[in-house]
Amino acid sequence: MKKRHVFTAIIEHEGDGYTALCPELDIASQGDCVEDARKNLIEAVELFFETASESEIQERLHDEVFITRLEVTSG
Repeated sequence: MKKRHVFTAIIEHEGDGYTALCPELDIASQGDCVEDARKNLIEAVELFFETASESEIQERLHDEVFITRLEVTSG
């Protein structure tokens, strides 16, 4: 039976495309548009689960990831 997981995806415009990061597993991918970057990240995470040992999964998995915005004064 397959398990269903929910992870965070942070997608940023970079150069001519987009980068996507899953911070819980520290896995990244990229794509030409936001949706391609998202789909490619899903594929990368799925491949990780297919090939990684249980100990590697537990070693890389960050159970708590907090994403917030910061207000910073500069200049």
